[in-house]
Amino acid sequence: LLLAIGRPALSGAQATEGAAAAPHRRFEYKYSFKGPHLVQADGTVPFWVHTGNAIPSADQIRITTSLKSQKGSVWTKNKSIFEYWEVEVTFRVTGRGRIGADGLAIWFTEEQGLEGPVFGAADKWNGVGIFFDSFDNDGKKNNPGVIVVGNNGKLLYDHQNDGSTQALASCQRDFRNKPYPVRVKITYYQKTLTVLINNGFTPDKEDYEFCAKVEDMVLPSQGYFGISAATGGLADDHDVLSFLTFQLTEPGKETPTPDAEIPQKDKEKYQEEFEHFQQELDKKKEEFQREHPDVQGQPGKTTCAFFLAADDVFETVSDRELRQIFEGQNRIHLEIKQLNRQLDMILDEQRKYVSAVTEEIAKRGAGFPGQQGQVSQQEIDTVVKTQEEVIRQVKEIRSSVTDALRSISGAQHPGSAGVYETTQHFNDIKEHLHVVKRDIEHLVQRNTPSSEKQKCPELPPFPSCLSTVHFFIFVAVQTVLFIGYVMYRSQQEAAAKKFF
Repeated sequence: LLLAIGRPALSGAQATEGAAAAPHRRFEYKYSFKGPHLVQADGTVPFWVHTGNAIPSADQIRITTSLKSQKGSVWTKNKSIFEYWEVEVTFRVTGRGRIGADGLAIWFTEEQGLEGPVFGAADKWNGVGIFFDSFDNDGKKNNPGVIVVGNNGKLLYDHQNDGSTQALASCQRDFRNKPYPVRVKITYYQKTLTVLINNGFTPDKEDYEFCAKVEDMVLPSQGYFGISAATGGLADDHDVLSFLTFQLTEPGKETPTPDAEIPQKDKEKYQEEFEHFQQELDKKKEEFQREHPDVQGQPGKTTCAFFLAADDVFETVSDRELRQIFEGQNRIHLEIKQLNRQLDMILDEQRKYVSAVTEEIAKRGAGFPGQQGQVSQQEIDTVVKTQEEVIRQVKEIRSSVTDALRSISGAQHPGSAGVYETTQHFNDIKEHLHVVKRDIEHLVQRNTPSSEKQKCPELPPFPSCLSTVHFFIFVAVQTVLFIGYVMYRSQQEAAAKKFF
């Protein structure tokens, strides 16, 4: 019973001790970078230096591109002045192939390893390197993997065995071509180095899992942070999105103030700049008071004027709609003006062509006066014939339309169909009689000399002209045939109307 009672008390004491032992974290902006607006106008990253094939951009730093035999790195410009630290690195390693190379490394070293054979950084470093090795050099099928390698500045890195003979700790993790950026948290506190990794399968930034841990590890008290990458026969894009550094302070130990971390020369320089800016501000205040004597000593009015000016900057919904309407009308007006200019240009060109053709015709007419009259007369005759043909076709169309309208009216009024058809038949007969008479007169005029008086010749045994009896017989036969044809046609039309 006593043991059971004592265990919860012991567990609570351990939890309290662990919570009390949590270090104090302070963000160090001089040893960090993060997008957006990562680079300055001159292409550099504040407080960092990049070398080799590294390419900084607004959102990330591409340490190496997916090309063969590339090397690049970025390093802090200043050494860290704190003993314990924690870094959070977000990166992407992407490539087209199933296997990538060579890999990426995160560094804390006593000196900057700007360039070298170890993942783009120098060998024989004094510190620690956390290697994200993509290529399996030793053929043991344990890559991609994360390897922690320490060095005292005298050892050469064992590339052929992927550093397995020098590794202090390692874990096998695939960090290539993940849907989300891979995140790594490296903590060095009380001589213990811990590596946590987020594999990039979820958007949760705090979804870390344990990877490696090294105890009783002694690192330089001051050093440079860096990140490097390299490619070989195979290649990947190695992109670093952020590198965040935190200073860790033991519980009960006072956190050094920012003033204590700044050298005395820098303090004097900053103090001079502050005094200079203070003097400039005082001058601006005096100029404002001279230009606006009515608001001196009245902060309320100044504040009101400020807010009124701020209101003028923003526009309401109705103002925005009116502005958009006016802008649209202005654009339409400009387009119409442009079309008018184009039409004017086209008309000018047409006038030029017409004047040129007219001059050419006049010149030809002056050179050949006889032919000009002849050509002009032929053109006039052609035009007259064409007009007559057009008029004839128009009349035919008009008569056909009139016939169609009459047929429709006859179908709409069946009682009047008989009268209309009878009148039409007699009109047709009359027209045919006139045609026959005109043909006969034409034959007579052609066979009779114009100087003699026209008279019927004597009847030969087989007369060459028609007598009156023959003429009326011919007319009667033709009339009977025409009436029969018209009646047959009307019956066909009546039978066809039954289907509508």
